[in-house]
Amino acid sequence: MKTELFIPCFIDQLYPETAFNTVKLLEKAGCTVTYNPEQTCCGQPAFNAGFWDDAKEVGSKFLNGFSEDSVIVAPSASCTGMVKNYYNDLFTNTVIHNKCRTIQGNIYELSDFLVNILQFDYFGAELEGRAVYHDSCAALRECHIKAEPRQLLSKVIGLELVDLPQGDTCCGFGGTFAVKFDAISSAMAQQKVDNALSVGAEYIISTDASCLLHLQGYIEKNNLPIKCMHLADVLAHGWGNV
Repeated sequence: MKTELFIPCFIDQLYPETAFNTVKLLEKAGCTVTYNPEQTCCGQPAFNAGFWDDAKEVGSKFLNGFSEDSVIVAPSASCTGMVKNYYNDLFTNTVIHNKCRTIQGNIYELSDFLVNILQFDYFGAELEGRAVYHDSCAALRECHIKAEPRQLLSKVIGLELVDLPQGDTCCGFGGTFAVKFDAISSAMAQQKVDNALSVGAEYIISTDASCLLHLQGYIEKNNLPIKCMHLADVLAHGWGNV
């Protein structure tokens, strides 16, 4: 299957290895992957901050940078949710209305695409240790993704996946929320990490790099014995069986 890759700002600037691992996963699952190096942002930061004109300008560039004939895969539920759910507010009854609707129907978060479209969930990944999965707000509430990442992680050799207490609560990032309400944001991160440590987890895994960046910052500040990993990095780890 021909797929186009969308790499969000967070991953492009801070976690490029996650982008390369996403390509490896898609290719191992049988996809032909193309990437437009002129792509930038989906417009979510401006949209959430209330600058809808700016978000529309950035979103227009996003829509014009992708084909209507291919599926688009992103290693981010947050950005996928933005396009699928909130582009309606920006582009309904505009000159690119029809293209917007087509692309909204063609874009998938990585785990959703692998499990539900390709029906491919085993990559021969190996990672020793105990982990919890963090349901990001965007994945759980905007994209309705819950079982798919867990199905993929259940096939990782050596990984023990345990339930995260209060797993459906926010990690405290929330984009500019973490800047405007630093104390509340930090307390929410502390609660999330403490809950993971309470079940003996060595890893916190999620679909969203923004959540992981926030949690890893708290972890490093407090020298805690736990590490955050993106789902794509886990699935591409320790390949030796396939």
